[in-house]
Amino acid sequence: MLPSRPSAPFRLAVNGYGRIGRCFVRAIHEAGLADYLCVVAINEPAALASIAHLTRFDSTHGRFPGRIDIVEDENILLLDGRPASVSHMLIPGEVDWHTHEIDLVVECSGRYVERAQLQGFIDAGCPRLLLSNPGAHAHDVDATVVHGVTHTRLDLQSRLVSAASCTTNAVVPVLCLLHREFGLERVLLTTLHSAMNDQPLIDGYHHPELARTRSAMQSIIPVATGLARGVERLLPELEGRIEAKAIRVPTHNVSAIDMVLTFSKETDAARVNGVLREAAQGEYAGLLDWSDAPHASIDFNHDPHSAIVDGSQTRACGPQMVNLFVWFDNEWGFANRMVELARHWLEALAEHCKT
Repeated sequence: MLPSRPSAPFRLAVNGYGRIGRCFVRAIHEAGLADYLCVVAINEPAALASIAHLTRFDSTHGRFPGRIDIVEDENILLLDGRPASVSHMLIPGEVDWHTHEIDLVVECSGRYVERAQLQGFIDAGCPRLLLSNPGAHAHDVDATVVHGVTHTRLDLQSRLVSAASCTTNAVVPVLCLLHREFGLERVLLTTLHSAMNDQPLIDGYHHPELARTRSAMQSIIPVATGLARGVERLLPELEGRIEAKAIRVPTHNVSAIDMVLTFSKETDAARVNGVLREAAQGEYAGLLDWSDAPHASIDFNHDPHSAIVDGSQTRACGPQMVNLFVWFDNEWGFANRMVELARHWLEALAEHCKT
């Protein structure tokens, strides 16, 4: 039997109100969905005043598009007049999710990757959980979904679902299209990713991975990545053909992926660009974009697409190897996909319960 009460308007909670958590809430409001996807609870260890301040003012995305207030004695954050109850538990299993009659908890802390940890949410009354990060292994979640590409495969019996990662969401639509058109034999991905919270501003003991102990804003820093294995979970037909590396760069937002692709069919830069441009205008409109203007990364700050193919940078090396360059707002694009996935999941549940 399906758990809990899938009826609109839907009641959502956010666990972990950092960069992605705040972008998720803001994306709901900017899309005009705040009365449909109602954020009624937030669990975040930070003080209520800090939560309100960082919701109201954002150095990357600007001011919140509405009014932000607090009811301090009741520990409530008012999001443009809509109340969200705020708790400050360090362990999500200590939150009584039952109290708020939640339809979906969106886990945005990034701290929980194993099924045993995630089960704590379910045991505490969370009917279903959408993660902003991949599980440690495929079996740690019921499904990993890239909205716009694999969301129709979502089993409505699932309770633990991962939205993959910002990078996977940028890569999968491009690879899916090109594999279908030309057949992918080998894929090498290099992510150029903006600095993140697991890096210090100055050298410090922030991470067991030694490269991440170095100042985020002073160096280009190679780091470990699970991107290749993450893509294989979504596109198992490419298993064993993908490898990836990641480099952190000293910018605050907007990242890029350099793709080296070997195809089974002969092609050239113009044909590859044509396939991607056509998809951006049709099948993947709103998910994928294409441009051949002379861009800098800042051009894509607050861009809701999962990926923007820079056609001016497409290069062919012989008849079967092509190099692509893809931009993506690693915060805003991913937050928008999470909103869309949450909506799809809850609407599908509601429709299922009618039949």
